[in-house]
Amino acid sequence: MTHSEPGSEAHAGMVPNDFGVPSGERIHVDGLLEALLAVSAGLDLDTTLRTIVKSAIALVDAKFGALGVVGDSEELKQFVYEGIDETGRELIGDLPRGRGVLGALISDPKPLRLDDLSKHEASVGFPDHHPPMKTFLGVPIQTRGQVFGNLYLTEKTNGRAFTAHDEMIVLALASAASIAIDNSQLYALTKMKQEWLLATGEVTTALLAGADALGVLQLIADKSLSLTSSDCAFLAVPPDPELTGVATAELVVTVASGLDSETLVGHGIPLDFSTSGAVYRNKFPIVTESLEFDPGFGEGHEYGPAIVLPLRDGQQVRGVLAVLKLRGAEQYGADQLASMSAFADQGAVALRLADNQRRMAELDILADRDRIARDLHDHVIQRIFAVGLSVQGTLQRTRAPEVHQRLSGTIDDLQDIIQDIRRAIFDLHATEDGAPSLRSRLNQVVAETSADTDLRVTVQVRGPLSVVDPSLGEQAEAVVREALSNVVRHAQASTVAIVIDVHDSLTVTIADDGIGLPPGAHRRGLKNLCERAFALGGTFDAQSTDGGGTTLVWSVPLPDGNE
Repeated sequence: MTHSEPGSEAHAGMVPNDFGVPSGERIHVDGLLEALLAVSAGLDLDTTLRTIVKSAIALVDAKFGALGVVGDSEELKQFVYEGIDETGRELIGDLPRGRGVLGALISDPKPLRLDDLSKHEASVGFPDHHPPMKTFLGVPIQTRGQVFGNLYLTEKTNGRAFTAHDEMIVLALASAASIAIDNSQLYALTKMKQEWLLATGEVTTALLAGADALGVLQLIADKSLSLTSSDCAFLAVPPDPELTGVATAELVVTVASGLDSETLVGHGIPLDFSTSGAVYRNKFPIVTESLEFDPGFGEGHEYGPAIVLPLRDGQQVRGVLAVLKLRGAEQYGADQLASMSAFADQGAVALRLADNQRRMAELDILADRDRIARDLHDHVIQRIFAVGLSVQGTLQRTRAPEVHQRLSGTIDDLQDIIQDIRRAIFDLHATEDGAPSLRSRLNQVVAETSADTDLRVTVQVRGPLSVVDPSLGEQAEAVVREALSNVVRHAQASTVAIVIDVHDSLTVTIADDGIGLPPGAHRRGLKNLCERAFALGGTFDAQSTDGGGTTLVWSVPLPDGNE
């Protein structure tokens, strides 16, 4: 066994004299130059690596050659070989991972020349069906000061051991190979960045063209899958777009691409004890060997390496984008994480666009409902009133009992139609969940209670009715109905003013211009209003005003959560 100690660098066409080369042996300069040109001719990395191995075998007349690419864990992540056919490769089994003599060259990246592999202290032998190998020459390949991999050569065809001359030639080839590999890596990186830019442009075009937000998210998942050579990709967002940060307990997979995409969509991912939840809360990407929580993969696949990125929209995170590879696949690189981070933010833009589109659609619907309600109230109901007045005038002039009865029925039908239109108007102001708002319910109570009278009722609201909880809203509705019914039956009033005031308490004030409260009046309706107020810790007061009429004031405190 002999270890070479390389001297000064070899220049093109120049050979140092301290390699112990016999005086009669000459370097095949033409062959070396041809190999250097072949190695530097291409830009595809895989093609370049295979060309390096073939050139090395030809230069030193070896039977077998290989180039192992060293990964982050100091194991071989790629192994390009020549001299063994595919049948022999399948019989041997898994490719080397960098143990034995190959591992010795990884831990100590210096040229290694052996006359007998089996006598090296790190030798672990060969697996079954592996061809016999005795002589060995290994040379490291460095790019930008870092070990990229090692070039391995075994078994010269003449049966002799590798010489210092062979080592020197392979060293010269390795030096050129490092430049070729660096160029190929730069080309691959540039090409990858260009592909990410094209994908970003495609997404941007779809956004500007007003494409459906879900379709844009699907495009983002598809591009992320293909550009990272992943097996699965998915995008998860909060179930309610109004919820952000800690306000939600889970994320829901909205779109997916690749394996298990059909089973993934719709599955929930809890924020606790999940990689996606940690990314969503911390707003930082995570590269991991496996996800902490299974978001709903099928039983046929096991996933390993993953990248999970936040969809950042300023300081807000709208969801997460994840890409995964099957278990045992190569880990993701730092360059992939950097490229994906910028691309993932396009997903946040798409989600914000979807949110804006949803809000605009809601505003359009509300505006359209207001227009319809206004047209019904200002035009349709007024025309029906005019028709009703005309029919009433005709009714007063008719003499025939049958015609009189029919016209009376028509007037009642018109009144029913007006009530139906009023209910339709109130329904147009229903809240998103389909239940009428407190304001619309109070207006409906006023319309129903005063429908068959000439009473003129005004309703004024001061403060946000939205803070009034449903149970208290039902009480207010009952108070207005009870008080207004009393006015209709007993007050002989022509106008009623209802004021709803929301501050620290909910106060309902109802004032009419009727005959006022008779002395000693004790009506059951007023008693009910008083009991409702006391039950809620509030107050009730009913007083006759100096100018005539009655003023009722019903007030109860708002719950602490609404203050």
